Amino acid sequence: MQFSDTRTPLSETLSQAVDGIEGDTVTLRKLMTAIGEQGLLVLCAIATLPFLIPVSIPGVSTVFGAAIVLLAAAVTMNRLPWLPQRILDRPLETAKLLPALRKGVAIVSKLDAWVLPRIMMLTTGPMARFNGLVLVFAGLLLMAPFGLVPFSNTAPAVAILLLTMGMLQRDGLFVLLGYVATVLTVIYFSVLFYAAWQAGGALFG
Repeated sequence: MQFSDTRTPLSETLSQAVDGIEGDTVTLRKLMTAIGEQGLLVLCAIATLPFLIPVSIPGVSTVFGAAIVLLAAAVTMNRLPWLPQRILDRPLETAKLLPALRKGVAIVSKLDAWVLPRIMMLTTGPMARFNGLVLVFAGLLLMAPFGLVPFSNTAPAVAILLLTMGMLQRDGLFVLLGYVATVLTVIYFSVLFYAAWQAGGALFG
């Protein structure tokens, strides 16, 4: 599977998909239908939008994080994705989801001005598969049970968004920034885990 270059700004593609959401609930299956041929990476980008603001929406990080992991695995293996029906058809409330998605699109539109083809060796060939593995890892970080901790969803979501933007539009600089954001997320989570471990030791020790 090869992801073709596109001159369409990512924010425009995302905005069209978000504007097509109707009804009281939406499923991942509907989002995939709205995206059409734009590809797996665009779906990964959409899945990050609710987390670009530091507000937790219950249940969304699990569904979207799992979707990102499976989609990124498909990118890594150059195969079409398989997603469990319970992930595809789990209803999500649009009243809570749409405002977060639209705010995410606004953030992406500001990043669009900085995206251009460069350092392309980081976006093609074997590096495309490596980037897929990094996306899998970042998706797992998004699913980590730190939802009530500030920026615990935002940090991995930023990493995923930077990686997908770089891969979609062949911008190696954005891919590099995605690597950095992933490493910073690991450091942040390590600090959280250590703090929780110390607090538990003090409480029960």
